[in-house]
Amino acid sequence: MIGIMADTHDNLDAIRDAVQLFNREKVELVIHAGDLIAPFTAREFQKLNAKFVAVFGNNDGEREGLRTAYRDLCILKDFREVSVSSRKFAVIHGMEEAIVNSLAKSGLYDVVVRGHSHKPEIINGETLVVNPGEVCGYVSGDRTVVIMDPDTLSHELIYL
Repeated sequence: MIGIMADTHDNLDAIRDAVQLFNREKVELVIHAGDLIAPFTAREFQKLNAKFVAVFGNNDGEREGLRTAYRDLCILKDFREVSVSSRKFAVIHGMEEAIVNSLAKSGLYDVVVRGHSHKPEIINGETLVVNPGEVCGYVSGDRTVVIMDPDTLSHELIYL
């Protein structure tokens, strides 16, 4: 199982809740689709009992500080490709819809993970597009993540 999250925006309580859920569910990988915001958030993600992959979001302004703080967890970039089981995932924050759509239509990926809109959305197609919504809860009032089986691509949106 993998955990998918985005838009944590420094909300340490929400990050702790997500980390606890992912540890309880024994996920093997957590994918974060950007907007970590501050380097101090790395301390909470270090409590994960899973591999961690993350990308930068549009609000991640202190990139060098984030790279330094997260260096033991992951390599932060604007885009990542991740292979899980026999599935290939593209991970991007998703500010440009045309880029998200191009990734989904490229045929290169089984899943495109994105964030940015703060709205959970799962679009089924040849490529599954997964936006887990926001962990922070600042925009929608909801704190959400997705848990996915990478073998079957079955998924569940979970409210924290």
